Amino acid sequence: MKKLLKSKMKDIPEAEQEKMLNAIEKNPDFFQNIASEVQAKMKEGKDQMTATMEVMQKHQDELKKIMNN
Repeated sequence: MKKLLKSKMKDIPEAEQEKMLNAIEKNPDFFQNIASEVQAKMKEGKDQMTATMEVMQKHQDELKKIMNN
């Protein structure tokens, strides 16, 4: 799983990649929920980028807390 995520984040600095991976490992249910919401929006006809941005904006306060820990 880590290798897959790292391959998707290859343009992100190593330190930021580790920070994100740690956040995902510590909060798997939260990130699973985000993935489900993105998939639902994509089924409504939105492209992946738009769906992801909408979901991330919806959860931005929670994301900030998780990423700052």
